[in-house]
Amino acid sequence: MSAKSEQSKKSKRFQWRKQDIELTLLAIPTTIWYILFCFLPMFGIIIAFKNFKISGGFLSNVFNSPWVGFKNFEFLFKSNDAWIIIRNTIGYNIIFIISGIVLPVMFAIMIGLLHNRKAGKVYQTMMFLPYFLSWVVVSAVGWAFFSFDKGILNQFLGNFGAESINWYMQPQYWPYILILLNIWKGIGYGMIIYLATITGIDSTYYEAAVIDGASIWQQIRFITIPLLKLVIVMMFILSVGRIFYTDFGLFYQVTRDSNSLFEVATTIDVLVYKQLKTATVGMASAAAFVQSVLGCITILTANWIVKKIDSDSAMI
Repeated sequence: MSAKSEQSKKSKRFQWRKQDIELTLLAIPTTIWYILFCFLPMFGIIIAFKNFKISGGFLSNVFNSPWVGFKNFEFLFKSNDAWIIIRNTIGYNIIFIISGIVLPVMFAIMIGLLHNRKAGKVYQTMMFLPYFLSWVVVSAVGWAFFSFDKGILNQFLGNFGAESINWYMQPQYWPYILILLNIWKGIGYGMIIYLATITGIDSTYYEAAVIDGASIWQQIRFITIPLLKLVIVMMFILSVGRIFYTDFGLFYQVTRDSNSLFEVATTIDVLVYKQLKTATVGMASAAAFVQSVLGCITILTANWIVKKIDSDSAMI
């Protein structure tokens, strides 16, 4: 009886149902997309270990280019500015991760508490619109504000008798400017994610809390935030996985590639772009390969730490 029961369980386990066909058809487009744009391009990783030369078709170039081992990786680690680049990349991302979680959660809770739903929709739209703006557009607007001759800020300072500031030559201001611009552009997107979770919370929790005499702060502390914890942890792990990547448009377009801002605005992505002007494709591939490997290690480490603290909140 036991052998027959095991066989019946196995047959049920591998039984193909009508629902499986529907789900498979739904998954086919996404699967094809991932194969074409995520898995097949992984073949190009070997370019990081070759002196890639363009002489014919892509495949022939890859196979015929000579192997150079880890020589393409040397420019990242042997550069005199390696410490500055790594410091900027990781330092800015740590601030972006913290601000990208705390502020969107705070604003999502504030909008979720609004009784006027129309006002809430207006605020959501106003905060979400900057997310759709290109950094090229933001750079043009920034030039209108920070231009030395005709900038709005210098005209404002001139009205009070203060001297004009050449903003693109003063690196001490730009860490704050870059952080504020990143928050301004991304806070709406993060807020929508948390707000969607808040609207999905069962209202009976809050009704029971009000009957028990809980204040708004107590409702936020003991109901909203605990129920947001899973989403917060997930967003944190995903953000940590990109700690070695930076937004190229923010650090290159907005600063207008000013040499005076090198120490505060040059990250790994900006360096790779600049190196492509004089370096090889293999060096750029090597930098991207290092970022991908370190990002994978970081996200697995973050997930492992979260799993040790609270196994239910871990992604894997």
